[in-house]
Amino acid sequence: MRYVFYAKGHPNITSKHRSTFEITKDKEIGKAADCIIGVGSQISMEDFPMELKKAIAKKNATIKVLLKTENAEDEITGKGHPDLTLDHPTDIVCRKSDYICDRTLMIKADKAACDLKRELIEDLKKGSDLRVKIIIK
Repeated sequence: MRYVFYAKGHPNITSKHRSTFEITKDKEIGKAADCIIGVGSQISMEDFPMELKKAIAKKNATIKVLLKTENAEDEITGKGHPDLTLDHPTDIVCRKSDYICDRTLMIKADKAACDLKRELIEDLKKGSDLRVKIIIK
């Protein structure tokens, strides 16, 4: 299953967080928001189709998130879990840990904000469009 949505970059993106990255519907962020890599998202997890939520919440679901800007792309792989509620109204968070809350899209991700390709982050700091593709296996 595949699902695509869009967000934007922002001048305050620092991408320094060591255990998560986040995409939010919020349009503004401060420099302290070091996990946020995309703002002004078209959707939140509460907007996800039920079929997508069910696929993510399967015990052995493997989730790939493909991030793409005009000059760069990156791929993150993690796991789904039956306890994921996928219903936060603004935030989508991918975590290296196995911590679960209503903001969590996936756990045990192989990358956090600090691990993402610098070319991607430089595009996002300039306000580039961010294409987010979620693939569930």
